[in-house]
Amino acid sequence: MNHDEIYEFLATQHRDFWQNLSDEEKEYVASTSGSVSYKAGQNIHSSGNRCAGVLFIEKGYLRIYIMSEDGKEVTLYRLGDGEVCIMSASCVMDDITFDVYIDAEADTEALLLPTSTFSKLRKNNIYIENYSNKMKAMRFSDAMWTMQQILFFSFDKRLAIFLYDELVKHGPIIRYSHMDIAKYLGSAREVVSRMLKYFETEGIVKVSRKEIEIIDKKKLMEHI
Repeated sequence: MNHDEIYEFLATQHRDFWQNLSDEEKEYVASTSGSVSYKAGQNIHSSGNRCAGVLFIEKGYLRIYIMSEDGKEVTLYRLGDGEVCIMSASCVMDDITFDVYIDAEADTEALLLPTSTFSKLRKNNIYIENYSNKMKAMRFSDAMWTMQQILFFSFDKRLAIFLYDELVKHGPIIRYSHMDIAKYLGSAREVVSRMLKYFETEGIVKVSRKEIEIIDKKKLMEHI
């Protein structure tokens, strides 16, 4: 994006952020921000990487997750077109005291607001501080919903919720491996495969090597 495209993108797609900046701050944002691209599977943020900044997603998908010492992953939430990834700037937020990992789930293009720019805006503009707090609250709500599912929901219900969300977002064909779904749900591949096989015998899905097709939405919702 060039200077004018950044102005237009933020003014139209992220008005709640842009409208609270002064003219000087808008110029500062436009002159320090830039486009970034990530390939599917690329790690964007982790405990060992430099803190990039805030990502305003143009198109693509990001997966935000935590990881145990033995390498088990739990997906906290995912973000797509038009959404904002603030956890990629977690190093400048004192109340984020745990390691967060962010991967590109698909080829992704975004506008990157550098950490230094974001930090200065938060310090000098109370509206941007409030915007930051609002975004953090939204993402913590997403993360708590995920933890509630892991702790209190049966696995068939968790898988059904995942499949239904994918159905609503992308249609009846789901192109994720069983391992990917296991990562999203904080489970093991064998558990996912076993439950999908059960759903298939119930006539809810049709499972092939590279995709899962939801064939009975009504039966799927009975598990939610």
